[in-house]
Amino acid sequence: GVSGTFMEKNITLDSATRIELSCRLDNKYAHLKSLQMTWKKGNETIRHINKTENSWSIHLRILDNSKLGSYSCTLKGEEEITAVFHLQVPKIDGKEKPIISYEGDTAIMICKTVGYTPIAWTWYMTNGSEQIAIDSLLADKYVVNRVSASETHLKILKLTKKDDGVYWCEAAFELGKSTGKLKLKVLSLMVPLKPFLAIVAEVVVLVTIVFLYEMYSKNEEKYAEDEKEFDQVELKSEESNGLENNSARHRK
Repeated sequence: GVSGTFMEKNITLDSATRIELSCRLDNKYAHLKSLQMTWKKGNETIRHINKTENSWSIHLRILDNSKLGSYSCTLKGEEEITAVFHLQVPKIDGKEKPIISYEGDTAIMICKTVGYTPIAWTWYMTNGSEQIAIDSLLADKYVVNRVSASETHLKILKLTKKDDGVYWCEAAFELGKSTGKLKLKVLSLMVPLKPFLAIVAEVVVLVTIVFLYEMYSKNEEKYAEDEKEFDQVELKSEESNGLENNSARHRK
């Protein structure tokens, strides 16, 4: 590795085994002298180091999960170089994004492991700060199917808002257990209708405005026509009065 930094490597184990961890100094650091290698599990120093030319290794018997964890090799001298091995059980492959469904529908949650076969699967639901095994709940609400040796499904029937929350799947291996977290979001049936209702409301408002404008325009036209007719009647009345006055003068 590079001085001042450290390298990391993940090692997945599902059953008891023997393993050798080895740290080899890069050739470009072969000129370093007075080197001291230290192996640790966490903060605990490990002895019995096997050394060859520019390489240091340890042999481990992994019989249970107490032997899992982080093992590091640190080389001290003119410079300090560190590498870390993380021994862990297989991780569960699940969905990181929430599963979104609607009231009355059915939701299916999936957990699986890639390349490893769990001894058993268990599903849990969160009730406040407590996790409750789903196997002990109502069978007409939850259906657990082990689709294959490495994959399990949880089917939740007739969703309600109470089903909204966090669910856990747990895979049991010889060396320990691994958990996966899934979130379920249950929406009301009104949620998908909201955009439609908003559009309908906009259309209703627009139609109302157009209708009122049309009524206003018609009233304005009618008022203008009434004004015009009134002016014409006045004009005729004035003309009639003029003619009557002229006739009277002629008679005189």
